[in-house]
Amino acid sequence: MTAFAPDSIVLNRKLPLWYQVSQSLRASILGRSPDAPLRLPTEEQLAAHYGVSVLTMRQALKELEDEGLISRHRRRGTFIEPSAERGAPVRLLGSVDAIVAQQSGMRTELLDHGSGPAPADVAEFFPGLPEVAAYHRLRSDEQTGEPTNHARNWVRPDVGGRIDPADLERWPMTKVLRDVVGVGISRITDTVEARLADPETAALLQVPLLSPILHYTGVTYDEDGAVLDVARIHYRGDRFSFTVTLDAH
Repeated sequence: MTAFAPDSIVLNRKLPLWYQVSQSLRASILGRSPDAPLRLPTEEQLAAHYGVSVLTMRQALKELEDEGLISRHRRRGTFIEPSAERGAPVRLLGSVDAIVAQQSGMRTELLDHGSGPAPADVAEFFPGLPEVAAYHRLRSDEQTGEPTNHARNWVRPDVGGRIDPADLERWPMTKVLRDVVGVGISRITDTVEARLADPETAALLQVPLLSPILHYTGVTYDEDGAVLDVARIHYRGDRFSFTVTLDAH
């Protein structure tokens, strides 16, 4: 039986290895194609793939099992749950793969894209640039078709010119920038706040006007510290929650 092939990852030795592996595998699972195999490779094969110990791999798999994304059966192997919950909370410890995982697993429609001046509250991140590349996407639950969030991204024009818009209907912007375009990412700063749905958001997400939503702003920086991308995402308040874990060590 053919096994599911997860994406690769470059591990950051400053973060827990099991966590990075679990988030990378989580992103691969949620972003898999509909015809991808459900059976995972063995613990030993996955450990070799990620370059970690079997004990670390086992801890990563337990995290995904506890979340309900996979099920493990003695002598039969480990399998992806076809009906796994896609909107489960994500624990953020600082990994870029956590951001990719949080954004994966949804059906995505590219509503529009083009270039032009950045909005005033975004232009401050792109000093001296008269225009930026802009993208607007709507994400929906793959099973129910229910809209879950809509996202706007403003990208530095030298990078936006290398993005294939079709890739944004397959993968999150972070994954496209890092793994497709090949831009080095040093960090992403996130802000999440509660807001009330404006007319556009209420219409797109099919919620009542002024209903609670989660407003996310993510700013992605390249390895030189310059801004690559500014993302503004509006999440349905009844579908998402965020948990942040701070490591004291």
